[in-house]
Amino acid sequence: MTTIGMIIFPGLTQLDLTGPYEVFSRLPDTRVLLISEKGIPLVSDGGLRFVPDLALEASPELDILFVPGGRGVFEAMQSEKLLEFLSDRGSKAKFVTSVCTGALVLGVAGLLKGYRATTHWLSMDLLGLCGAEATQQRVVIDRNRITAAGVSAGIDFGLEVAARLFGTGTAEEIQLMMEYDPEPAFHAGSPRTADGALVSKIRDDRRQIQLDRRDMMTKIFLSRENRQTAQGMTSFS
Repeated sequence: MTTIGMIIFPGLTQLDLTGPYEVFSRLPDTRVLLISEKGIPLVSDGGLRFVPDLALEASPELDILFVPGGRGVFEAMQSEKLLEFLSDRGSKAKFVTSVCTGALVLGVAGLLKGYRATTHWLSMDLLGLCGAEATQQRVVIDRNRITAAGVSAGIDFGLEVAARLFGTGTAEEIQLMMEYDPEPAFHAGSPRTADGALVSKIRDDRRQIQLDRRDMMTKIFLSRENRQTAQGMTSFS
């Protein structure tokens, strides 16, 4: 039995979670668990309500550790309890994974240092703060780290994970049953194809949020460095 632990937190983006969940729920001999810090119902950034299966402390060992993104990552990255859980379970999991800005949470937990990774295009520059090598691809696989770009990339990601766990045939069967054959009405789904003016508008609209995330992440890593330096000096003395 493969156990997949999908972390949920207030303010997550529901499609980051539900896209891969739809794939994972169709895998053979697989248990999918929704895990939250407190084990109580919570609300996504779009208003969809989720009921977790269990709280962090009740979690079993996980074969797959997964973190979604969303507006709530700002708070998630500051939860020491969650970060300690991710660091512990991530060190033992077969695969450590994320969709969208969930990669930033993995990064703050120390799980992407020295790995290639991707995230939402607006946050690619923040991966370097975590010691990760930002890689502009829809799904990036580096050893046992599998990260996906923004939101809708979660389905592509889920199929990649399915193929690695149970083979290409299983992944293709799930894809066909889901009738996942996208034909977008517009070609504005990536900064590479969207109109330049639209990309600039979105960057401008989100600039302060991105600056706030950078400042917060910088403070977290600086605080850790200071604590480690202080501990080292204490040990030396």
